[in-house]
Amino acid sequence: MTDRFETLIDRQIREAQERGEFDNLPGAGKPIPDRNEAADELWWVKRKLAEENLSMPLPPTLALRKEAYAALAKARETTTEAEVRRILEEINEKIIEGNRKAMSGPPLNLMPYDIEEFLDEWRLTP
Repeated sequence: MTDRFETLIDRQIREAQERGEFDNLPGAGKPIPDRNEAADELWWVKRKLAEENLSMPLPPTLALRKEAYAALAKARETTTEAEVRRILEEINEKIIEGNRKAMSGPPLNLMPYDIEEFLDEWRLTP
């Protein structure tokens, strides 16, 4: 004779099953989506962010790198030398400050842009 002690939780689950509360649940009996993708411990966070149309902020070093590349692209499209200088001087100040202080994230690995070298190439671009 095996007497099984039923916990409160077990009883609540059994009663809910008997009432059919677990019948026809969305996704029940279906494979877990993305189960065979490469192991990523934050897969569920990324999926939730995508579902909610949200994004995670970048670490400061990556945000500065992204801003620096955007500044270069903007400088290439600029039509005046003064504007190119202003854009590059502004981003160079941020790069110098980023290298000077400890910022969280991967290493910054950026040096200030050589404005004169950039302008030499910029002047040759039609």
